[in-house]
Amino acid sequence: MTPKAEDASVPAATKPRRFVFVLLENFSLLPFSAALECLRLANRMSGKTLYSWRILGEGGESQSCSAGTTFQLQGDLEELQRDDVILVCGGVEIQHATTKRLLNWLRREARKGPVIGGLCTGSYALARAGLLDGRRATIHWENYDSFSEEFEDVGLSKMIFAIDGPRITTAGGTSSLDMMLKVLADDHGPELANAVADQMIYSSIRTDQDSQRLSVPTRIGVRHPKLSMVIQKMEANIEEPISPSILARDVGMSTRQLERLFRRYLNRSPKRYYMELRLEKARNLLMQTDMSVINVALACGFASPSHFSKCYRAHYDTTPYRERGTHSSRPAV
Repeated sequence: MTPKAEDASVPAATKPRRFVFVLLENFSLLPFSAALECLRLANRMSGKTLYSWRILGEGGESQSCSAGTTFQLQGDLEELQRDDVILVCGGVEIQHATTKRLLNWLRREARKGPVIGGLCTGSYALARAGLLDGRRATIHWENYDSFSEEFEDVGLSKMIFAIDGPRITTAGGTSSLDMMLKVLADDHGPELANAVADQMIYSSIRTDQDSQRLSVPTRIGVRHPKLSMVIQKMEANIEEPISPSILARDVGMSTRQLERLFRRYLNRSPKRYYMELRLEKARNLLMQTDMSVINVALACGFASPSHFSKCYRAHYDTTPYRERGTHSSRPAV
């Protein structure tokens, strides 16, 4: 973490470090509550007021999370101090929640030099404000494809959290807990961080080197090394699909053996499994970006929009154009 600015009127050792949570519309509850609970428990376990917090949001009255619960805010998007830590809490429909007013406020506050972070899809708001250009960052895996297409200047990773200078980003879920435990350890030592983890019955603290998603064998429920290797290659080559014959050759199998392997464990052919991966990415891009249907098709390895549309309709029972029309309410910011 970056050094905190000092207030000459209050000794740095006794002044609580303040975290300002900015709740966006439809924010995810778990990342916010996990981060806040870490601060509360740090104060309790240390017997000191090491941290304070404030909860803000547009309008300054209330904000609802994606679970439907409404939270009372403590203020609007007000002017903050340089030594505040700002954490933007995002969730579903992040493009809609990232308003022009929020972006202007983030840019203005960033000029003071504070630590600014994004929890879950809050990373999108930071990137949209230009605060992640040239920096490492992360976001929830479901938003990874659309984020990487839109923000080419951000060094996006698939780790659970990323800290790059005064910018913090987390992938959502319990990753904000791991990130906050890292902050506690940096600020006050690993003993306090471990004590807080124990209080939360959190027995395995992860680092910024841990990946967001479960391993391929765990996700598919099959522990076959060659099958896992082939699926990893498929996931890494969506825009330019690799033929089954080359995939089989790369893991020392014949095409027929690879076919039998997929049929046995996944009840589908390698070609069908690969197609489903590509269509899943296409759906994410259609729902989360303004990319044209043609560009989505190309990004997912389809040579023509007509072939893409035919495959998409067969799998999702709707066309890419109708899918895009259903999610076309994204505002300009």
